[in-house]
Amino acid sequence: MRPEIAVLDIQSQYRVYTEFYRADAAEKTIILINGSLATTASFAQTVRNLHPHFNVVAFDQPYSGKSKPHNPHETLMTKHEEGQILLELIDHFGVDQVMSFSWGGASTLLALAHKPRRIEKAVISSFSPVINEPMRDYLERGVSYLSACDRYQVGNLVNDTIGKFLPSLFKRFNYRHVSSLTEHEYRQMNFHISEVLDHDLNNALVGSRNIAIPMLFVNGDWDEYTTVQDARRFGDNVRNCQFSTIKGAGHFLDMENKSACRDTRKVLMDFLLPAPQENRVRYQPYQGHHALAI
Repeated sequence: MRPEIAVLDIQSQYRVYTEFYRADAAEKTIILINGSLATTASFAQTVRNLHPHFNVVAFDQPYSGKSKPHNPHETLMTKHEEGQILLELIDHFGVDQVMSFSWGGASTLLALAHKPRRIEKAVISSFSPVINEPMRDYLERGVSYLSACDRYQVGNLVNDTIGKFLPSLFKRFNYRHVSSLTEHEYRQMNFHISEVLDHDLNNALVGSRNIAIPMLFVNGDWDEYTTVQDARRFGDNVRNCQFSTIKGAGHFLDMENKSACRDTRKVLMDFLLPAPQENRVRYQPYQGHHALAI
């Protein structure tokens, strides 16, 4: 399962690395939106869960992963700007559905508030509109370690908190990745945390009132940072929403154990796949346009 790879020019301002997993029999295309400090590699299991039922798009933000070498990093990006990039990618790939993970939910909700015409459904996983005490402690310690560029503490913080239920192999990968990021990435994450602590979650929550498409919120019942109970507060604002709880899973859901992976996949398939009687025309992204990428 090899993706078609391209680095796209977004508004002559950003260069975005993309992976497009084409499935010839798929009727729908879904785009995956990373959380903070994450790259396309973080979605390896999710891609396996979704493909070949869907064409799958994954990408790195301009400041991270394989997008990083193609951008100058002269300024810091806001969540609103990330939302605009997502809207551009939705148009480019003819995306029908979106799925976000963790803090990627903020930019996703901000983008969906613009009501992109093609989007039919959205999944928001491991996200809530509330900064509870465990999350506040995590963020405030993160600000301290990121500001000091303390790589050892940043790497351990992720594994000791939101990543506490990951298998040991994944924790080692997590530590190597997080502790080896550039100073610019640390500044970017520090800036995002400041946005979140200031007003970002409230903006996402208010913006969600404009979203009319069906939405599914998925959280692990062991996740004390974005809890099932807190996520359900989206029900006060989102008109058409469902909630699913993955038993025996923390923040990272399908990456944590086999049963959580199986249950997450079932929840996604039940929500995203069209009913059997539906007969829709399949959208095929224009290959020539994708080949024009840098």
